[in-house]
Amino acid sequence: MQFRQKALSKLQSPEELDVPVRFARPQGRLVLAVTVVVMAVAGYWALTGTVASTLSAPGVLTHAEGSYLLQSPVAGQVTEVLVEEGRPVSPGAPVLTVRTDKGDRPVRAVAGGRVTTLFARMGQVVTTGADVATVERVTDPDAPLVAMLYLPGDSASTVQVGASVDLAVQSAPRGRFGVLRGKVKAVSRTPQTKAQIGSFLGDGGLAAQFSQQGNPVAVLVSLDRSSATTSGYAWSSEEGPPHALDSGTPVTAAVRLAAQRPVDWLLP
Repeated sequence: MQFRQKALSKLQSPEELDVPVRFARPQGRLVLAVTVVVMAVAGYWALTGTVASTLSAPGVLTHAEGSYLLQSPVAGQVTEVLVEEGRPVSPGAPVLTVRTDKGDRPVRAVAGGRVTTLFARMGQVVTTGADVATVERVTDPDAPLVAMLYLPGDSASTVQVGASVDLAVQSAPRGRFGVLRGKVKAVSRTPQTKAQIGSFLGDGGLAAQFSQQGNPVAVLVSLDRSSATTSGYAWSSEEGPPHALDSGTPVTAAVRLAAQRPVDWLLP
């Protein structure tokens, strides 16, 4: 059997120690260095950095004591309406008069406050238990508004008292006036039923809206005050809207959650 001379020479010196070895091209070393630096920076940020997130929630502006639905205790025809929407009413004061087969009967306010909505009109026939008005419980005319938010029960646990809240107000376009500022004052311990929400807000429609995805958790937000704005509250813009805010105005809130380290997402 014959072998080529070149193959025999290679077998005699297989390691070729006299031939220089090139480990990597300059471009490869640069890519490797950049990769190592990026991984080191990412690891440091994961351990020491923080990420803030927000939670969106629907809500409504109201007073802290809530509202109630005034219902007629008798059936008959409304012959007189004695109050106007937006006006205060004293506890026990007559709101309207209903003519029954036993004579005229007054329908009186259960508690004092401000009449926000009148459902009953002159000449209207009402049944026993029919809603005739919504009365907001306001013992102090100068009491500030609050925002009542309703969050899904599984996400409310991430909300902390004192967290900052930005509120987009339906009656004040965000593009022109910015957002209303506030802070979380309280978080309810148990979910609220539709009946409980309706009883507090005095509005069954809103209660149904806030309960579409199950019984939510109520979050009370106090609004930051400001003497420099017409509304009397602090906004992200300098002046805010050129009008006062009304109770019952829908809002959409962005609640700022506690900052977390990225490494916490990877840990069980």
